[in-house]
Amino acid sequence: MSFDPKEFRRCLGNFATGVTVITAQAEDGTKVGVTANSFNSVSLDPPLVLWSIIKESSSYSIFEKASHFAVNILAADQINLSNNFARPSEDKFSNVDIKLGMGNAPILQNTAANLQCENYQIVDGGDHWIMIGKVVAFENLGRSPLLYVQGSYAGAIPFTVTRPSDSPAVSEQTFKRLHNSAIYLMTQVQQKILESYLPKQSSTGLSTSEARLLLILSDGHNVSYEDLLKLSSIPETDVQAGLERLESLQLVESNLLLTELGHEMAERLWNIAQQQTNEVFEAFSDEEYDSFKHQLQTLLKQLSK
Repeated sequence: MSFDPKEFRRCLGNFATGVTVITAQAEDGTKVGVTANSFNSVSLDPPLVLWSIIKESSSYSIFEKASHFAVNILAADQINLSNNFARPSEDKFSNVDIKLGMGNAPILQNTAANLQCENYQIVDGGDHWIMIGKVVAFENLGRSPLLYVQGSYAGAIPFTVTRPSDSPAVSEQTFKRLHNSAIYLMTQVQQKILESYLPKQSSTGLSTSEARLLLILSDGHNVSYEDLLKLSSIPETDVQAGLERLESLQLVESNLLLTELGHEMAERLWNIAQQQTNEVFEAFSDEEYDSFKHQLQTLLKQLSK
């Protein structure tokens, strides 16, 4: 069979990967950074990782000579950062928040994780150089990672584990009592909805509280800080932390107005919520849905007294 390089690359694109930005700094202070999804683990003892860079890259000479490089594993909301380091630019680090790690390798902020590596070995790999690093420090920040598959960015949505069919079941009496309990039924419904909804929301890279704050600000005019405290039902310390985070991500300005990126993210969140609503209430008529909402509103008002 004939070998088509483009089809080969397309075939490899079915393997979903994370997205990293690899960074280093030369002795004269020149910083380099490239987007790479070729990152992989090699060994636990010693702790080794690898990534590859095309041989024609203008950044290779600095990576080759640098004592260290940093692997920045991007979070789901860092598509713009990925694109920034994937394109040629005179200064890729302009307006990018960094700190310097070992060997002065730039470490990007608000990522899912980062690894600081000694330049351990370089291996010839066809039209690429395979860069092997020995991990000397790392941070696991726990944010939802950015993925890349079939030529597009994606977010990680974990599958939930179902109970094995041979698991012990509750007695019939207990089962009836549980299913006659409105509290139990509400918590079960909430759990099932959240199992489906939260992974979709977290794929944006925002926490639940951050997403809630952004949606409130996106749908209101002249929302004050006090209004935000009341509407969000979030402790004030978490509201403050959430606003700082949203501002650092350039989604919200200090005056509580959304930026262009903020409006785009809010619209994405609203679409996720609407899609989830449509799926959950697919079997409800309009009258049943309106009645259900009214009952919830009445119950919420009663509980809020």
